Amino acid sequence: MTDDGKSANPEAEFATLLDAYSPTGKTDMRVGDKVRGKIISISHDTIFVDIGNKIDGVVETAEMLDKNKQMPHKEGDSVELYVVGLSEDEIRLSKALSGAGSFDLLREAHQNAVPVDGKILETCKGGLRVEVMGRKAFCPASQIDINFVENLEDYVGQTYQFLIKQADARDKNVVISRRALLSQELEKSKKQFYSGLQIGAVVDGRITKLMPYGVFIELNPGVDGLVHVSELSWSRVEDPQAFGSIGEAVRVKLIDIEKSDASDEVKISLSIKQVTDDPWLSAADQFKVGDKVKGTVTRCAKFGAFVEIAAGIDGLVHISEMSYQKRILKPEEIVTPGDSVFVLVKNLDLANRKIALSIRDAEGDPWSDVPQKYTVGQAVEGVIEKKEKFGYFITLSPGVSGLLPKSKISQSPHSNDIEKLKEGNAIPVVIAEISYRERKMTLAPGASGDEQEWQQFTRKNQSSLGSLGEKLQAALESKKQK
Repeated sequence: MTDDGKSANPEAEFATLLDAYSPTGKTDMRVGDKVRGKIISISHDTIFVDIGNKIDGVVETAEMLDKNKQMPHKEGDSVELYVVGLSEDEIRLSKALSGAGSFDLLREAHQNAVPVDGKILETCKGGLRVEVMGRKAFCPASQIDINFVENLEDYVGQTYQFLIKQADARDKNVVISRRALLSQELEKSKKQFYSGLQIGAVVDGRITKLMPYGVFIELNPGVDGLVHVSELSWSRVEDPQAFGSIGEAVRVKLIDIEKSDASDEVKISLSIKQVTDDPWLSAADQFKVGDKVKGTVTRCAKFGAFVEIAAGIDGLVHISEMSYQKRILKPEEIVTPGDSVFVLVKNLDLANRKIALSIRDAEGDPWSDVPQKYTVGQAVEGVIEKKEKFGYFITLSPGVSGLLPKSKISQSPHSNDIEKLKEGNAIPVVIAEISYRERKMTLAPGASGDEQEWQQFTRKNQSSLGSLGEKLQAALESKKQK
């Protein structure tokens, strides 16, 4: 440019202007080229894309919709497309090549990994016959989808995008793969999903696999996470394989993300229970010491039974808190998992998530009315509960027993008759001592008037337990069955 504003080289300037106003700007652009541009505008039918030319690229709106028929793009977004048509008036763009074309164009699509549209015509041996750009191509059965396909007939008549895996000019043999393209899209989708992962996020997924150690959840196509059995529920889950069903929708929380050093794979740990509030946080508002509540036995241990008294909240009934009526050697004598029981809250240690419960106190202490019912010297009738070397345990009423020592039996004039009695037989006794604090009672043989009366009593035991004996026996049997 000279001082007076005139060009020093008018011919060069004219050539530049001519190039700038040429139909496409980029004179080396060809059909099949991949271009990147920014979306200028989106209408009902057409999307205009700025690809750095005087003439903007045009792509059909319908082609850019996602699988849910929604537009995932907006003005200003950058997109990658293929040139499928060139003229003085327009540059047509597409996500894939389609329509009739030369074999050279097919070969270029193969070399440049350009997707092509193909309509599936029919099934054939080993796969499917597909029409691609006016030519017949072969898609192996293993290449029609990422997952195993049981019935290829389901694909006949459908149009999909494919990648050309082989294009032989000599025999015009064309082999295509939809799986390769789906795999590329899947990897792209996975990377995009991984980039947005955040610990603590709550997302929706679906159950894909049930295992003894937990449940696998699909969060995104190709991306699964594991909900360990301990994270399935605030309540104890015995069998994760019965937790849900394949395909069931669930909401989960991301609790850990571990990237592999050996590959791009990511190990994702999930939680279903943490989507809801920890029930122990509200336990103080639900339970107080002395409350009588109904619960479900979840499991038994040597030292007692665990009872769930609210969803996710369980307490321990120690073996010593199971019965006032008899000594319990193992919890299964009283309860089994799944039983519904009433329990009394004896102690709350919410900081350590521990609740002490009692079954026997919930049922009531049978010794509470002993002072009103029994006195020293009182003659009563009981039932032999158990015979030991040192004496007999005699049940006077459900939960109230006393010991008839062997020494007192031997001093009785009716010792022979007493020793003939069996467990479950009725027997007359006299209360010799009562210790309310220790819940102990010492008995002596009943003071029957004469030998004939004892003989009558013995014969009666052989045929019947007597009215009180029958009632005691029935009550004891009823307690054992609970």
